[in-house]
Amino acid sequence: MSVGFPYPVKWFFCTEYARERLDSSESESLAAKMKMNEVFIGPVQGETGIEGLRLDFNFGLRLEIPAGNWHVRVSDADSGCTIFEDDLSATVLQSVEAYYVRWQIDVARDGIFVFSHTFDASGQNVFFIFRSTMLGDALALFPYVREWQRMRGSRVSYFAPDNLQGLLQRLYPDIPLYRRVPDNTYATYFLTAGINGPADLPTDGRLMPLWQAGRLLLDLPRPIMFSDVSSWLPPRREIMEPYVCISVQASVVRKGWLYPGGWERVTEYLKQLGYRVLCIDKERMAESEDGISKMPEQAEDFTGNHPLTARADLLYHADFFIGLGSGLAWLARTVGCPVIMISGFSYPWTEFPTPYRIFNRLVCNGCYNDIHSKFLSKGCRYPRKSKRWMECSRTISPAMVIEAIDRLRDDNRKDDACNG
Repeated sequence: MSVGFPYPVKWFFCTEYARERLDSSESESLAAKMKMNEVFIGPVQGETGIEGLRLDFNFGLRLEIPAGNWHVRVSDADSGCTIFEDDLSATVLQSVEAYYVRWQIDVARDGIFVFSHTFDASGQNVFFIFRSTMLGDALALFPYVREWQRMRGSRVSYFAPDNLQGLLQRLYPDIPLYRRVPDNTYATYFLTAGINGPADLPTDGRLMPLWQAGRLLLDLPRPIMFSDVSSWLPPRREIMEPYVCISVQASVVRKGWLYPGGWERVTEYLKQLGYRVLCIDKERMAESEDGISKMPEQAEDFTGNHPLTARADLLYHADFFIGLGSGLAWLARTVGCPVIMISGFSYPWTEFPTPYRIFNRLVCNGCYNDIHSKFLSKGCRYPRKSKRWMECSRTISPAMVIEAIDRLRDDNRKDDACNG
């Protein structure tokens, strides 16, 4: 029995991928998934015209079946493949997979066919939930909310954590933000990168570029790389001198650029070119068992817990941004600031395309994308004191970053000459 549900829940699987992963210790448990259901969604909402029989698609297919002699068949409306078929009574039927499927539901009572429904979100309320506070995930996935609205004709709205709300409201002022799932919501989807459980995507999200995850999650025909930022009105420039923004921090230290003295050398070079160098991380220093990551001494301290909108405004006027495979790189690209990205733990295709992605392909690299490596939870596969520990990052030299700086500046000069 579950809070908000009158009957026990019967789970069913759409894919062998989900069935296999839920049998492993890597995936989230059904109990955790049910808790998410209770916190965000509540009881089954949709009336079918048959007393006691309710249906919605909030957090997957949910069919509430009263006591009686019922037979239910669930299939994929596109392929016709049967996903689930059985006799049921006094049960809430719930799919494990919560991503988009064009469901077909057929129900019989006492051997007589009484109800049929094909998923159709046209004109319906559809709600999108960002359960992660990760900035990069939100900026990569949110464009698909608008694409869903365009392709499927739904009335869309969303929930986002507090740290993301101001930024998303400024990027998407026409899409309502709500604290809870609105009444009469036909379908709800959790927008996620899909690396924590098989309910999120039909494959592991580490096997595809982050900006394509939303396409697979919602089964949309084309990938959308970036938001339409036409609503981002150019802010007033506060710093008149040429400047560059840098970010030396990521969610964990081992995602950083760990070449000894690398950030100091690059900062010195930028200042020689005549730039002010602004460090815009939240924290000035981060420390863990992997080491210490701190702002270069020659950089200007713009660190602090500032609103993301303020960070976006600062990036809007920067000549370029130098950082890691982290949310601030996504924010820079979203507002049109050229990005030099330094990262070895992920393959270059993982993040958004940029001609200034710095990666050493001659050493061990990309273990984030290796679904067997457990990089996020266990770190580098080599011991901390090994010469090969984090070589993907430690072997990216300042010369490689400086070459990217020079190439970006040269590209900008060529663009200015063509436009002139």
